[in-house]
Formats: sequence, structure tokens, C-alpha cells
Amino acid sequence: MSAFEKPQIIAHIQKGLNYTVFDCKWVPCSAKFVTMGNFARGTGVIQMYEIQHGDLKLLREIEKAKPIKCGTFGATSLQQRYLATGDFAGNLHIWNLESPEIPVYSVKGHKEIINTIDGVGGLGIGEGAPEIVTGSRDGTVKVWDPRQKDDPVANMEPVQGENKRDCWTVAFGNAYNQEERVVCAGYDNGDIKLFDLRNMSLRWETNIKNGVCSLEFDRKDISMNKLVATSLEGKFHVFDMRTQHPTKGFASVSEKAHKSTVWQVRHLPQNRELFLTAGGAGSLHLWKYEYPIQRSKKDSEGVEMGVAGSVSLLQNVTLSTQPISSLDWSPDKRGLCICSSFDQMVRVLIVTKLHKI
Repeated sequence: MSAFEKPQIIAHIQKGLNYTVFDCKWVPCSAKFVTMGNFARGTGVIQMYEIQHGDLKLLREIEKAKPIKCGTFGATSLQQRYLATGDFAGNLHIWNLESPEIPVYSVKGHKEIINTIDGVGGLGIGEGAPEIVTGSRDGTVKVWDPRQKDDPVANMEPVQGENKRDCWTVAFGNAYNQEERVVCAGYDNGDIKLFDLRNMSLRWETNIKNGVCSLEFDRKDISMNKLVATSLEGKFHVFDMRTQHPTKGFASVSEKAHKSTVWQVRHLPQNRELFLTAGGAGSLHLWKYEYPIQRSKKDSEGVEMGVAGSVSLLQNVTLSTQPISSLDWSPDKRGLCICSSFDQMVRVLIVTKLHKI
């Protein structure tokens, strides 16, 4: 691919904020997005911006008692577009951003900070009930149905005597029919655990030797296809989730991506073979996954096992001197992306020529 054909990552709009931003998410079916974080005075904040004429217009600022760590629209309907958030005190709240004074759903979900959140079953993505999954420093991963008050529908916690590990990242997947659904969780010690919500069992686990910062399936609403896991030491792993071997698990390929922690991974909604990784040195890398000629083979005993593909770097850019804390592709406009970084900036990016890949 020549330099002229390569995708370009262009910083379209940059805005400095007066607080630390932990997460940002596009509001579905709009040119709006929300940013979440905390003010220096220790309170939480949600801001909503709209892209207007090449600039950002602040539409709303909501201050809350506790710093807000993470958010998702994944369990809401396209009509309501409610935002679910996890905060530093372990609270899960769901907000109607049109009247955000009192949450429409509230539960003290965890004993410690909610580090990570994901949603499924809303926005027309994924079959089955709307559900939210939260992961916390308290070592537990919990699944919530917003229609059911107080108690989680599933609670994955360390067994008695097992050390509790800080859960840094969670992701839904395999939601291709009314029954099937999995949650994948990544922990500070490098553990990755795949929980089957239909059978309420641990389906698979592995360890990638470094803390798992971000996990994402290439699609939530299809039979499991690929899972990307990013880690502290600048590495990421792509697991082929189609074939699970009884002892070897899932085949994977790993890549040394950034010179520091790979904080985030996000797949392009319009092409699941393309994904962005965000690094601790303020850089973004755009990757393409190539499938092998055959995705499975038989081992010496005749048991099916997966075959990993390969990844190639399409483009990279350094946007900041500080880590990029969050990243989100627009579900509606191909190549439009937002990211936040610890220099208290939010950036709107345009990635060009993606339709040619």
C-alpha cells in the first residue's frame, strides 16, 4: 500500500477541559458525545458536546458527588439514549441526559471503584435483554438488568481463599441470539476470564503476563469471532474465538505496539478487521487483521484447534504527551472518532480512506 493510499489520522478539533477525563462516548444517532471525569475539587462531571461548524459546542454540564470513571450507552434504546456510568464509590447509575438531576436507575454495585463498564442488548445491537456489566477494584464482575432493581443477575467473584484481583476491563460478546451471551474480564495480574452467562460458568481463562488494560470483541452481536486484549507492557493479543481447543484454548497472535501501556482498543464499527489502539505515550495505532488461509486445523489427536492470523500496522500518530485514556468510534459516520487524554484534552479525529481497505 503506497503512502497515498494509506489511511490518515487527522486531529480535526481539539479542546482543553478543566477536569481529568476518564471516558468519552458518542451519543448514538447524533453529532454529540459525552465526556466523563472528575474536577480537582473531587466531584464528578458529565459534559455533552455537539460538533457544529468544525467546532465543539458545550450543550450541558452535570456535576455529581463522586468522580465518574466510565460510561456506556450499550444497554439503552435508540429512543431513550440513557447513559450508564460507574463511579469512584462503586455506584452504578443510569442517567436521562435530558433531565439528569436524579438517576433513572441507581445501585451501590461494588465496594470499591467501578473501573470499567459495558452494555449490550440496546441500540439494536445484540439479541436478548438489555444488560450492563461492571468490573471493580473489589475483584468482582457483575451483570445488571436495568429492569431489575438492587441485585445483579450474575456475580463473578473470587472463590473463597482465592486472592481478589483488580478488574480493569470488561466486554460483552457472543450475543447473537436470545440465549447466548458471554462476558470477558481482564485483571491487573494478566488474567483473562471468559464467563458464559447462559450456563453461568467459567468457559475459558488464560494469562498474558501483564495487566490487561482493555478487552473488546470485534462484534458483540455475532457468534464469537475475535477478541483483542491490550496490556501494560506495550503488547496486545488477538485471539481467534471461533475454535476452542480443550487444553490449548484459543489461538492468538501478539504484537508489540507502543513503547508503553496500550490503554485502549476499539474496532471500527463498519469493518471489524480494523481496530485502533491507544498508547500511554499519547499515540494511536491503526491495525488490520488478516485471517489465515485456514482458521482451524487438527492436532496430533485429531482434535480441532484454531489458527491465528496476522496483524499489520496501517498508520500511527502521536497526539499528546500524556496517555490516551479513552477512545470511541462514531457508530454512524465511518472514520469519525473521539479520544480523551490525561492532558485534559478531548479530540475529534477523522480517519480517512477507510472504505478502500
